[in-house]
Amino acid sequence: MQPIDYIKMAGNKAKGGRPYFLADPAVERVLNITMALAGEVAVMRERLDTLERLLQQQGVLDRAALEAYTPDPKAATERQLWHAEFVARILRIVQQEMEAIADPTLNKPVKDIADDIAQM
Repeated sequence: MQPIDYIKMAGNKAKGGRPYFLADPAVERVLNITMALAGEVAVMRERLDTLERLLQQQGVLDRAALEAYTPDPKAATERQLWHAEFVARILRIVQQEMEAIADPTLNKPVKDIADDIAQM
């Protein structure tokens, strides 16, 4: 079984050029990055809150132990991999635009793609 390439997967996108709704594409890129990050943080915060509450209710862990934790080398490596995957998801729009510059065929307007499909 091959390992999953999460960084490559983060670049997956629908065919056609990306639609822009704001006047400045740079502003839209920043907004997309910010919203992707906000979604990730919200999910992480909920999961962390649940975990801390369950562990505290069960008397398994206190907050001071959380603050004092230092990861071992294996945990540190796993965290570094997670960070790389996380950044790839957050910067997905930048990666896709760089790929579109390198291969202009990826910028085909959605209307043209729909027309091609209609003629099949």
